[in-house]
Amino acid sequence: NPKTKEQIENLLRNGMNKELRDRLCCRMTFGTAGLRSAMGAGFCYINDLTVIQSTQGMYKYLERCFSDFKQRGFVVGYDTRGQVTSSCSSQRLAKLTAAVLLAKDVPVYLFSRYVPTPFVPYAVQELKAVAGVMITASHNRKEDNGYKVYWENGAQITSPHDKEILKCIEECVEPWNGSWNVNLVDTSPLKRDPLQDICRRYMDDLKKICFYRELNSKTTLKFVHTSFHGVGHDYVQLAFQVFGFKPPIPVPEQKDPDPDFSTVKCPNPEEGESVLELSLRLAEKENARIVLATDPDADRLAVAELQENGVWKVFTGNELAALFGWWMFDCWKKSKSRNADVKNIYMLATTVSSKILKAIALKEGFHFEETLPGFKWIGSRIKDLLENGKEVLFSFEESIGFLCGTSVLDKDGVSAAVVVAEMASYLETMNITLKQQLINVYEKYGYHISKTSYFLCYDPTTIKGIFERLRNFDSPKEYPKFCGTFAILHVRDITTGYDSSQPNKKSVLPVSKSSQMITFTFQNGCVATLRTSGTEPKIKYYAEMCASPDQSDTTLLEEELKKLIDALIENFLEPSKNGLTWRSV
Repeated sequence: NPKTKEQIENLLRNGMNKELRDRLCCRMTFGTAGLRSAMGAGFCYINDLTVIQSTQGMYKYLERCFSDFKQRGFVVGYDTRGQVTSSCSSQRLAKLTAAVLLAKDVPVYLFSRYVPTPFVPYAVQELKAVAGVMITASHNRKEDNGYKVYWENGAQITSPHDKEILKCIEECVEPWNGSWNVNLVDTSPLKRDPLQDICRRYMDDLKKICFYRELNSKTTLKFVHTSFHGVGHDYVQLAFQVFGFKPPIPVPEQKDPDPDFSTVKCPNPEEGESVLELSLRLAEKENARIVLATDPDADRLAVAELQENGVWKVFTGNELAALFGWWMFDCWKKSKSRNADVKNIYMLATTVSSKILKAIALKEGFHFEETLPGFKWIGSRIKDLLENGKEVLFSFEESIGFLCGTSVLDKDGVSAAVVVAEMASYLETMNITLKQQLINVYEKYGYHISKTSYFLCYDPTTIKGIFERLRNFDSPKEYPKFCGTFAILHVRDITTGYDSSQPNKKSVLPVSKSSQMITFTFQNGCVATLRTSGTEPKIKYYAEMCASPDQSDTTLLEEELKKLIDALIENFLEPSKNGLTWRSV
């Protein structure tokens, strides 16, 4: 690639040795969402060469794992990202991925246009391929891109596959003959386009989670949808059609793909009102009460609702999960066959997410389970449960990642958007808003008030220091007993595998040495977690007050949570001492 070659030559010419070292002396590793990095020249960046190398490693590993690799084939999808300065686009990287495999006589299902991320794991399962790759950096900043790998079960890869693939990548870094030959995508008889077929099957499967089609077709509610300059528009329109709705009103400035994400300061709908500006203004103009925002690769969903007082309520991921959990269970109850057993029903969440589903499960008699952060763990667990004849109604992670049903084994913003629309239309017939229903859920199962935020930190040594200090707090190998004035009941450290609440002091969740994560359970019922992000230079914190249904003074609960978070930041993260950057709100 002449552009990335030129970047390295310029650095060399200008004697930029430190930057050359940074770019060339380390490799990308698999985080919570595969390989993810900035686009540009260098082995730790996403570019033509590193994608070719990664795919060669994939080929080598898959050839070892599957004797029928060349019969079953491989799926490749991509989003709408791109960068002119390194002539790098998701579409080009997808074609290179396909070319490496086609040159080795592997059948490749390459989507002929951009698709939502969930279409790749869905296609892997439907087409019985051995694996698949989605070229995307989801909601990251525009400079980034990524390489997300799915296994034959339709879930993202977990350990040990990730480590083994990295070993295989190291073993074949020199591009093979044919690896650069993008023309194979147009000439090879082994290339197939699964777009029409998969889109049809996916939309067909959506019907499994549609319960009130008749009602949807009559609703007076209007919805605004923004696809955040990404892939979502066409697919959300189709999904609404399947559910019997009139099409949602698109935000014209954000409906078409734009790799610069030019109308938002960052393409992450999780950032709330500041990035939803255009959709909220359009909704007010169109008299629409609900705004649905899918992130650029349409695997996550943000929701806002206009309140009586004219203020918009942007729901957090945890609040939406409370609504989804109530809804999916309610629909199951009303549509279940007579002999269906509630003990066969499961809901899942990652361990840093709200415990609201646990409270609902306890009261209603179904099972709730937690996994490590990252939807890859949820996907794998769902697969296990399904193989054992269980039914999983709903799964989520607090960073607005939701999965209703089990047609896909990854988070899915397209199906989540249309399920919210159906839920809102159903509630509307009883004059109940989403916000009011959320309060109903909390009144019945107990208030769960949570806050999640983050600090930016670009220095790995500082991050490591913060967590090491917590492991050796007042004396070596001693975790803190207090955080300010708040007494700590239990500590769980996923990095080391320690859990003080277990009889054998070992964590039930698998150890994850490559990332930092410590959870504190406080005497006042609050649970707080500090962890590093698997995809960005962030230290994230999560805190939640879980109250029983008889504690309904939310002001008190909120004040207690706020004090605890302040203590957590001041005592454990020490932002001024550690030079951390506060999240800009």
